[in-house]
Amino acid sequence: MPETALGQISLVLIYGAMAAYTVGFTAFAIDLSGLRDRGPHRDRRRAVGIAMTTTWLGFALHLLGVITRSVAAARVPWANMYEFSILSSLVAMVIFLALQRGRDMRFLGTFVLGPVLLMLGVAVSVLYVRADGLQPALQTYWLIIHVSIATLAVGVFTIAATLSTLQLVQERAEQRQSRTATPHPPPFPAPRPDGAAATTTLPQERARTKPHGLWGHLLDVAPSSTELERLAFRLNAVGFMMWTFTLVAGAIWAEYAWGRPWGWDAKEVWSFVIWVIYAAYLHARATRGWEGRRAAYLSITGFVAILANYFLVNLVFNSLHSYSGIG
Repeated sequence: MPETALGQISLVLIYGAMAAYTVGFTAFAIDLSGLRDRGPHRDRRRAVGIAMTTTWLGFALHLLGVITRSVAAARVPWANMYEFSILSSLVAMVIFLALQRGRDMRFLGTFVLGPVLLMLGVAVSVLYVRADGLQPALQTYWLIIHVSIATLAVGVFTIAATLSTLQLVQERAEQRQSRTATPHPPPFPAPRPDGAAATTTLPQERARTKPHGLWGHLLDVAPSSTELERLAFRLNAVGFMMWTFTLVAGAIWAEYAWGRPWGWDAKEVWSFVIWVIYAAYLHARATRGWEGRRAAYLSITGFVAILANYFLVNLVFNSLHSYSGIG
């Protein structure tokens, strides 16, 4: 059955969103670049203004692409890896844009648009399937319950992992700044021949210098590494609750579809591994004081496990969830 016209329009809209996101990514990178620090202030802000405008344009095209895909398929658009990719990346963009309402978080643009562009690129070049109806195993309301929450969780975890990565960058920049700002202790004054108290001019404290380029600018525009870690923790806590619900709903769906709630399928095992990693992250941070770098590493490890679950398990392993792959 050939692709419908509306399905083709959806694909074109996704390509349009990628083009707009690419311009936004480039503008965000220019805004963060150390080169622009030598220019007038209005030039710096012009770059980030262009970035936000094109990002909003890309988001609008992205949203329309998801909606037209849903209409073309006459169902919710999350029945295969292509649809899950375009929808979870849309959720990540929603969170990024929503974060701007509380404070200026535009510095995240480069770090959010990069993964979103990568996910959309893989989706349209590798994972794309035409808009079609559902397979019998997916024709249940549990699809909406299970997959919708999983999609939201992945979007939340994406932003949390971005914040954790940026936290490590910021922490390193703060350490570099602290080292360059530490004054040398003054030498002891040498005794004078007449026994009078020696007078010495203490050396001036070295200027509080900042690293150049990206490091220095992150110190100017980004919150501290501590604040970034706290924000990542809040998002990971929300994502963990969503992922827990995803596992429970998946078990109920498995009982309904296959007559057992758990069967050690590759997808089920990896989903549980992800849950364990984030549970360990929350437990270690809340009760063991694992703040800072160790918490960031656990957060990033959890997201790497999500990527492995999404790409490696879906495309390589033989799984009962193979209907979510390319077809």
